[in-house]
Formats: sequence, structure tokens, C-alpha cells
Amino acid sequence: MSIELPLFPYRGVLPKVHPLAFVAQTAAIIGDVEIGAGSGVWYGCVIRGDVNEIRIGERTNIQDLSMIHCAELGQGTYLGNDITVGHSAVLHACTIEDNALIGIQACVMDDCLIESGAMVAAGALVTPGKIVKSNEVWAGRPAKKLRDVSEKDLEFLEINRKRYERMAHEYRHEQYER
Repeated sequence: MSIELPLFPYRGVLPKVHPLAFVAQTAAIIGDVEIGAGSGVWYGCVIRGDVNEIRIGERTNIQDLSMIHCAELGQGTYLGNDITVGHSAVLHACTIEDNALIGIQACVMDDCLIESGAMVAAGALVTPGKIVKSNEVWAGRPAKKLRDVSEKDLEFLEINRKRYERMAHEYRHEQYER
């Protein structure tokens, strides 16, 4: 059984997905989008690189129903390596550095920078232009610094990252390599 990836061109640009990434067949990846090895884009996600570029690094997981877009007159959206983006998160014209976590239903808006190792809590709203520093946890609507990242947080990030990397590999193998 062969399953086609849900990749859609826009203005002649087709998304580029590394052969070792997993993209669920109910996701929609559109336009100028690149996704790195070992990453997973789960069911119902929309990643729309129509008015600017979107770059997603390696071993990054974009969980179910998340939406990633960019700004035509601002910046693209850039996600590094080993990032967890929780279910139903919204990322718009922002930069998320390596090893960060964006919680379930969090929203990160234009021109925000989430530095390496930072965490944005579930349901948080990071308003335009904010910088979440390395090893900080931000929460609330609007989001503000709640505390520093703990050892327990770091353990969870590593366990969660490995779980989603393993699952992406299993799903990719199950659906694409039969």
C-alpha cells in the first residue's frame, strides 16, 4: 500500500520533506516549507508557507491540530531541532530555537523568539515581539515568566522528544514502507 504525502504547491513551490520525516495523511503542508529528518507532523496539522517560508528542523514534533503560518511583510516561521509543539498550538511568524517546548493550545505570535531550552506552558499567549529566554517557563494570557526550567521539566522534555521521535519512525514505516 502506497500513501501519498499531503503536500500542496503554492505559486509553483512544493514543500520539501526529508524522507525520514513522518507527515500524517490528514495534515496539509503547503508552499515554501521544509521539514527535517526524524520530524513528525501529526493528524490535522496545517503548515502553510504561502506568503513566506517555514523551516522545521530535525526530530521536531508538531502534534495533532497545530497550525503554523508566517507573515507576508514580516518574517517566516523557523523551528529548530528537537522541539515539541503540543496539540492545537498556533505558531505565527516566530522563531523557536532547539530543545524548546510549546505547550498544548499555546499561541506564539509574530516576531517572538523562544530561545533554546525554553518552555511555553499549555494555553499560553506569547504576544508579538516577546523573547522567552533560555531555561525560562512562560505561562498565562498574555504570557509572562512563571519560573525557571526545572530538572523534572528537562527529564520530561527528553522522554517526550524520544517518544515522538520513535512514534514518527513507527508511523512512517507502517504507512510509507509497506
